[in-house]
Amino acid sequence: MADEKRQEHDADQAPVDPSRREFVSTVVAGLAVAASGSAGSAAELPVTEKSVEVKMPDGVCDAVFIYPTSGTHPGVLIWPDAFGLRPSMRDIGKRIAAEGYAVLVPNPFYRVAKAPVVADASSFSFSNPADRAKLQPLMTSVNTPGNAEKDAAAYVAFIDAQPQVNTSNKIGTQGYCMGGPLVVRTAAAVPNRIGAGASFHGGGLVNDTPNSPHLLAPKIKARMYFGIASNDDKQQPDAKDKLREAFAAAKVPAEIDVYGSLHGWCVPDMPKSADGAPIYNKPDAEKAWAKLVALYKTALA
Repeated sequence: MADEKRQEHDADQAPVDPSRREFVSTVVAGLAVAASGSAGSAAELPVTEKSVEVKMPDGVCDAVFIYPTSGTHPGVLIWPDAFGLRPSMRDIGKRIAAEGYAVLVPNPFYRVAKAPVVADASSFSFSNPADRAKLQPLMTSVNTPGNAEKDAAAYVAFIDAQPQVNTSNKIGTQGYCMGGPLVVRTAAAVPNRIGAGASFHGGGLVNDTPNSPHLLAPKIKARMYFGIASNDDKQQPDAKDKLREAFAAAKVPAEIDVYGSLHGWCVPDMPKSADGAPIYNKPDAEKAWAKLVALYKTALA
């Protein structure tokens, strides 16, 4: 299982302009939470969901911008996993927006294809070479050195340009699987704007190259959270220690938890594991969500 999931791992500011063809829909946050199969807080806000286009240094990114229907709020950037922008990531965006945040969820693979890049993530098989081959060029497009940093600056510029965003607050960023190390790169690339970063079952956070994400800790000013999957910890048991040591040495506050669930446990449409068991684990996903909300309430206030 860990080897299969490892396949998913390996693999200044730009002007922005929402598309004239964007569509807007106001949704009740409670319905969005129900759609994701998750329990919400008692103070859910109605949110507006808008498809947008973000002008990037390397093209135009299709994305969704979701925000409480009234007022101004701190911004949040969500980095999707290797399956990209799709309904499950929109649902996550709606849920955090309902907590009082203006949220951008981009298609990280805009250089290659429009979203969705995988029609049905739940049926994807990491044991199928043909399926894995579909992900490689997508992941390469964002993980090519320098691309994530350019993208992060453009996304942050877009967020700051929106009237629904309170720019006196710092921005939060969260990422899943492939998105985990992109959270770290974002926090390091735009340190004066990113106040909180959360990685959930992030892959490749610690490696032996000079470009390893954990070595960026001295550039980061954000409060960080790392939720590590059990099988990732088993495959790389020293990663959590190296993360902890790197952030402690840089005097950057970072909390690190190892969960009992498998890589991908936070995302409802993850495919089943090699033995046919569900990867999504609702109790642990709710625990991780509570950590995320607490992080943002502390660091983005």
